[in-house]
Amino acid sequence: MNRVLVLGSGGSGKSTLSQNLSKILHLPVIHLDKHFWKPNWVPTPNDEWDKVVESFTMKEQWIIDGNYSRTMDIRISRADLIIYLDMPRWLCMYRILKRRVMYHKKSRPDMNEECPEKIDFEFIKWVWNYRKRSRIKTIEKLELVQAKNQKQIIIVKTQKQVKELIDRLEKNKAI
Repeated sequence: MNRVLVLGSGGSGKSTLSQNLSKILHLPVIHLDKHFWKPNWVPTPNDEWDKVVESFTMKEQWIIDGNYSRTMDIRISRADLIIYLDMPRWLCMYRILKRRVMYHKKSRPDMNEECPEKIDFEFIKWVWNYRKRSRIKTIEKLELVQAKNQKQIIIVKTQKQVKELIDRLEKNKAI
């Protein structure tokens, strides 16, 4: 297992899980948010972003965390393992509020250093509506990939399942 893709809503725990997986599997982590957002929260233009994602996926080893549904197929096609964090809405909302407090006037480790943590109505709405807007499409995409027996896919729905996954990896170094 050389390429792991971690997907899920904002606040689902993608970055934390990716860091834990990196320690266990000795794979480098690529936090997409860190590369997508330029200083002062300016997004990368689509054509440039596609090239950035393509270059990341062409590396031999990685853990990539992030959504960015427009480029999801590129990442899925190169991943050996896909982990989808299908966490409850309330947990994701709690976590985005918690990290806003934790990183007040600072940038999170998984973000561009010139993007201090913020929370605005648009982001709250994006996280709140994730299940209705993106979840079904992502699960359908993963089911299609799994039906073709192309990839190993793990869907995790609770913190207990995340811990069990990490414990299993620590013991076996495999899933």
